[in-house]
Amino acid sequence: MDRALRHVVITGACGGLGRAMASAALARGARVALVGLEREKLDSLAATAPDRCAVYTPDVSDSEAMQAMARDCMARFGVPDAVIANAGVAGGFDTAEASDLAVFRRMLEINLLGAAVTFQPFLKPMRERGQGVLAGIASIAGRRGMPGNGAYCASKGGLIRYLQSLRAELRGSGIAVCTVSPGYLRTQLTAGNRFAMPGLMEPEVAARLILQALAEGREQLVLPRRVGWLSNLLDLLPDAWHDAVLLKQPRKPRAGEAGATAIPGLGASPVGGATRAVSEPPSEPASR
Repeated sequence: MDRALRHVVITGACGGLGRAMASAALARGARVALVGLEREKLDSLAATAPDRCAVYTPDVSDSEAMQAMARDCMARFGVPDAVIANAGVAGGFDTAEASDLAVFRRMLEINLLGAAVTFQPFLKPMRERGQGVLAGIASIAGRRGMPGNGAYCASKGGLIRYLQSLRAELRGSGIAVCTVSPGYLRTQLTAGNRFAMPGLMEPEVAARLILQALAEGREQLVLPRRVGWLSNLLDLLPDAWHDAVLLKQPRKPRAGEAGATAIPGLGASPVGGATRAVSEPPSEPASR
């Protein structure tokens, strides 16, 4: 059954996969709520279809800010057809380093808690309407722990299980829950990787496939498929053999190391103040 994606909410829309999905949704004629932390980037994307975009800059782990975003978004465009929890961060992790515990905490706040905080304000309105799609952007890394990447693997593994639980809870409600597990995408999050990245995919290609999967009401999507097959094959190996293969690869850069990507809010409590504010209302109310 194809679902119309007339109104889509996307977190992490500033760049990479999030921006690609937002651009693809706009190309399909959808109204899109762009959620991210970099206002200038979101505004530049919104300028391509100003009558069909709303821009918001909350921290996805801040439930009050996300609830305010959802209220404004639904007042403008109505209940969304799809909510995509895409916001995510990545970075190396070393349990022996006390400073890395803050990295672990923040990664869980954004990658795992952020998905639940994103979905929560939309769930009751979707349930009342009896239709909608909730999608979480997990990762192949959530299927198996990787040396030096424990925080990211734990956050994505937790997300996979959370989406599995939510899917079971919503059976028969008309709301689909899709777990998207990409392999490696050519984005800022992978730019500093020093290890092999089989099946590296362009975010624009992934975005089109994800939106199509959501329109079809699919529950699982692995990108690209061959990376999922490779992961399944590696899982057949004894743990010691599997670990030996992974230990030969360079580790992902930790926070502060060359090639590491920034983690917003690292070392600070959930952002308040300016990030709690939603975007200014449009000059004219948007039609449903």
